[in-house]
Amino acid sequence: MLRTLLLTLSVVAIAHAELCKPDAQNAFKVRISIKTALGDNAYAWDANEEYLFKAMVAFAMRRYSSKSTTQISNVLLCNVTDRVSFWFVVTDSSKNVTTVPGSEVEAAIRMNRNRINNAFLLSDKTLQFLKITSTLSPPVEPSTPVWLIVFGVVLCLIVTGIVFLIISGIRKHKKKNKESTERENLEEKIEVTLENGIPCEALDLKAGHVNGVFAADDERFTSL
Repeated sequence: MLRTLLLTLSVVAIAHAELCKPDAQNAFKVRISIKTALGDNAYAWDANEEYLFKAMVAFAMRRYSSKSTTQISNVLLCNVTDRVSFWFVVTDSSKNVTTVPGSEVEAAIRMNRNRINNAFLLSDKTLQFLKITSTLSPPVEPSTPVWLIVFGVVLCLIVTGIVFLIISGIRKHKKKNKESTERENLEEKIEVTLENGIPCEALDLKAGHVNGVFAADDERFTSL
């Protein structure tokens, strides 16, 4: 009985070795750059991390198909290197000696890529499935509608333009009034006429103009 069990396990191990190997059918290569992603906070890739990876792949397969019965034991890893890179396949849970088609595995990984990345604190650039194209994260929708943001920006520009025109108009009006007032004051203060080619101040007809020569004579002949 024990011999039969050991023989069965050996056959299964050999079969698994044939299923999971570089460039095998339905096999995928993974390259992980933990040091690049986390720097001094990088963790070591060990058996626990391998178990978590298998669990995440099994989770992705089960979530991709609600009828899937994929277990952690159905995810096989091989050719693990220290850098870290490895190959993996997903075996058929009903037969366990054949692999799930690569198209289904790829679809499941793409569908759950963000969940897998988050489990290892990595991104598409630091957790690479070499045969599976990267997926872009869904765009973040702003809490405020885009049209309202655009309307607010346009309204602010219009209000700013109106305020600028009003201020410019007020400044021009003040400047024009100031220049007009200065011109009038200058004309009233300095009225120069030319008499016999000699510039003279305009006479004030009402107040008259006192000649200094006659004023001196008047003072000299004024009676006491």
